[in-house]
Amino acid sequence: MTSSARPLLNRRLAEFGTTIFAEMSALAQRTGSINLGQGFPDTDGPEAVREAAVRALREGHGNQYPPGPGVPELRTAIVEHQRRRYGLSYDPDQEVLVTAGATEAIAAALLALLEPGDEVIALEPYYDSYAACIAMAGGTRVPVTLRPAAAPGGESGQGHFALDLDELRAAVTPRTRLILLNTPHNPTGTVLTRAELAAVAELACERDLLVITDEVYEHLVFDGAEHIPLASFPGMRERTVTIGSAGKTFSFTGWKVGWITAAPGLVAAVRSAKQFLTYVTSGPFQYAVAEALRLPDSYFDGFRADHQAKRDLLSAGLAKAGFGVFRPAGTYFVTTDIRPLGVSDGFAFCRALPERCGVVAIPNAVFYDHRDQGAPFVRFAFCKRTAVLEEAVARLTSLAA
Repeated sequence: MTSSARPLLNRRLAEFGTTIFAEMSALAQRTGSINLGQGFPDTDGPEAVREAAVRALREGHGNQYPPGPGVPELRTAIVEHQRRRYGLSYDPDQEVLVTAGATEAIAAALLALLEPGDEVIALEPYYDSYAACIAMAGGTRVPVTLRPAAAPGGESGQGHFALDLDELRAAVTPRTRLILLNTPHNPTGTVLTRAELAAVAELACERDLLVITDEVYEHLVFDGAEHIPLASFPGMRERTVTIGSAGKTFSFTGWKVGWITAAPGLVAAVRSAKQFLTYVTSGPFQYAVAEALRLPDSYFDGFRADHQAKRDLLSAGLAKAGFGVFRPAGTYFVTTDIRPLGVSDGFAFCRALPERCGVVAIPNAVFYDHRDQGAPFVRFAFCKRTAVLEEAVARLTSLAA
């Protein structure tokens, strides 16, 4: 036991305890509930990709430290993917960095690019690691809240969350260093439009801001929505760090293979921080992901269609159970409004839900600085087997009574 009165935990992290994901996953296990809280698939991705990892292991590719920036095969595949999908050209040797998932990419980018006191604008609600990484870097987070643009629809999902561009512009001060953008957006499922992204790009250029874009759900956009990388807008390639990941696209979240693409100076800066975090990671899996990125368009089309069908299944079930449903344009999460059920405290609702009907969800308020803004919203993940979603829907319908 320490004799010092000083707290053991660094004060920058004092506000961050055990994540809600750990709490709710433990609750799911303890109660035998269906876990629609944490966003991970319950089946593996393509067999050919898994076999590519096995082949790399057996042939000794990546079993020792891979190159710091990532294996050349993967960096080349990432460049090809960005060119084929978006018309963006990058140098695989100077403008790509492989990371331990998108989470390390976020951490390394913020640690590299922020000085203490710098302000970071982030769209609220946001993935919880954003706040922790900004704090570790000594930055100050400035939330700009995405708000419901209309009352949530039922099965038709008429409601959505929208970015107030005037509020975004007003949030910029002389201390603003960068904007941290996430589209398709977790947890709301919002996909920023071309017009919204153009406005962000114009603001960044006008105020000389850097932008970090988390685009890990780039291949999960529905109903004709379009994912457009911010780096493709005029003036943005030189000031944007784009983050991608294999976990969400290929359903191998445990492999932890992510990457950034950016101009050479930005990659060099992020690499300087990343080398003292994990240094290198996931050697054999990097070779497998290189093959995965070269899968034919039919894989990506089928992947998207499968998740859209699951989205529709869960959205319809939630509406039938009495939730207000914001049917997402992207990601694999559905945000719901619990007020039609006669309650408004998402934390209490989610902690009671496993005992009530054997399903686990996540209260969106954990993703907000302004907790009151997120209080009535609850997130469900639909990246599960269809049979699991059907059982979850059957259990949730008991709430309608």
